[in-house]
Amino acid sequence: MPNRNTTQDNGGNSSRGFGSMSPEQVEEIAKKGGEASASKAGHEGMSERGKAGGEARKEELGPEGYSKMGQKGGQVSTERAGHDEMAERGRKGGEARGNTRKDEEDEE
Repeated sequence: MPNRNTTQDNGGNSSRGFGSMSPEQVEEIAKKGGEASASKAGHEGMSERGKAGGEARKEELGPEGYSKMGQKGGQVSTERAGHDEMAERGRKGGEARGNTRKDEEDEE
């Protein structure tokens, strides 16, 4: 007697479940599930989930991991922006820092 949960065709592969669906169909179902979960949890609940995920990642990576991640991000940013854009960013940062120091001196 055949098992009802393993309807087989296509050479022995199940014709049920996510494995038989196109990536677009799986994505659509996952999207609906995510939207329902977010709606149920609300803004505060989603915020708490994000914090918990961030804390778990923090423990996983540690300070060295975050340092490496920052370096990689800086390298990618530099590659995308190019020399001229990075020079402009540096000028703006220097001007902003100079203005901050002037404001601090004025307060004294």
